[in-house]
This record gives sequence, C-alpha cells and structure tokens, in this order.
Amino acid sequence: MAATRTQNSQRTPCEQCPLRKLEHFRNFTQEELGFVSNFKRGELAVDAGATILVEGSHSAHLFTVLAGWGFRYKMLDDGRRQILNYMMPGDLIGLQGSLMGEMQHSIEALSPVTLCVFERDKLGGIFRNHPDLAYDLTWIAAREERILDENLLSIGRRSALERAAYLLVFLYQRAKALQLFDDERVSIPITQQHVADTLGLSIVHTNKTLKKLGERKMIRWADKGCDILDEEGLLRLAGWEGYKEQKRPFI
Repeated sequence: MAATRTQNSQRTPCEQCPLRKLEHFRNFTQEELGFVSNFKRGELAVDAGATILVEGSHSAHLFTVLAGWGFRYKMLDDGRRQILNYMMPGDLIGLQGSLMGEMQHSIEALSPVTLCVFERDKLGGIFRNHPDLAYDLTWIAAREERILDENLLSIGRRSALERAAYLLVFLYQRAKALQLFDDERVSIPITQQHVADTLGLSIVHTNKTLKKLGERKMIRWADKGCDILDEEGLLRLAGWEGYKEQKRPFI
C-alpha cells in the first residue's frame, strides 16, 4: 500500500503544532522554532498498514510522527517478524537511515499516520547552529536505547504473562502522556498478532496469555484493540515502576 503526500494547504504550521500544546514536550525558543519550520518540507499522510520505511532503503527524508501510531520491525528470510518498538506522536523516525546510509529496520503504520517531513541533507545545520536541538537528537537516540533495553529484559527474563503485562501498560502509559485517549475508551490499537510479534511468542501462546489477563479483569480485548482496565495491576504483575519521563524534546 503506497503512502500519499498531503496537499500543501493541509500543512500544519510549526507555530500551530498540536504537540507544542502538550506539557509532555519541552518548549522551543523562537530561533529553534524558526529553524524547524524551515527544516520541514511538508507532510505525508499514510494509511493504516502501509509501509513508511523499508529495511535496506535509502531515504532523502526523516520524519516526526504528528498523529497516529506505527511500529518498527525486522524480518527473517522465512517471514517471521520481530516488532522492536512502537511509534507515537513526537517520535522521530528515519534518523538511523540518515546517519548510517540505509535503514536497518522497517516501519509500518499501525493506524492512519500523519508525518512531518524533513530533508536529511539539512540535518547538519542542527549540529552546526543549534546545540540544544543537537542535544535533543542525542536524547531521542538514548531514549530509544533505554526502551529497547527494557524490551530485551522482557523477552529474555520476564514470563509470558509478565511481558504481556509490561508491553500493554507501557503502551498505555506512553499514550496517556500524549493524551491519545478520550474519557470513554482507552484502547491500544494493536492486534494479538502484534503482541505475539513483539513478545516473541506464538499466536496460540499469546492468546492464552492475554486471556489470563482478561480473566483477572486487567484488560479487555475489543474490536479496536486492547482496553486497559487495571493499570496498577499490570504494573505490579510486570514488576515495573512505570513510565517516568519529564518534559521530552521533539523535532
């Protein structure tokens, strides 16, 4: 499924970016805002299920997620998939391809996604002229490493029930910090296959594991994904202190 670029008339000015209104993100200085506004080349609308970036590809752009959910993954030759992490608004994608020449993983849209598009060739301007933004890029890369550390711990040492609890409450708390839920529904838009491919479990084992969480009244599987019913219970089961992050940067 091909991604389609939005019309220029639909472009969101950086000064009116909805992410800037969230307390979750740090404020830009006027100079930084001016640079990012010039750095941005447009927006890209991507349908759910479409591939945004492909492993091994060379892209002239990198992107910030403006709206929607996505995930990063790698594939084995026989078609087995490992989901590495999930993308939400404010996340930067494509930096690896910009710095290493080609993508080492693929990225797919989990829901309809809107992306801010930036020219890779202008990335050096951040390091030359905007040290605070350059620090932000370093912070973003370090944060990604921290998330992957916790995911690796889950796959390697947590039980199936514990790792499922961790994944779901981690996604829930990240999304809650971004105000992605309304008052009525707190659904995470994933399928059980996504959960299986993240946790390294078979779909049968995943189904049995999620059923146990449902029997404990911690989650409810719905048409649009997974509803979180007992956040504290999931945290206790996972043995995790929760998503603790102060104001974070984005580009």
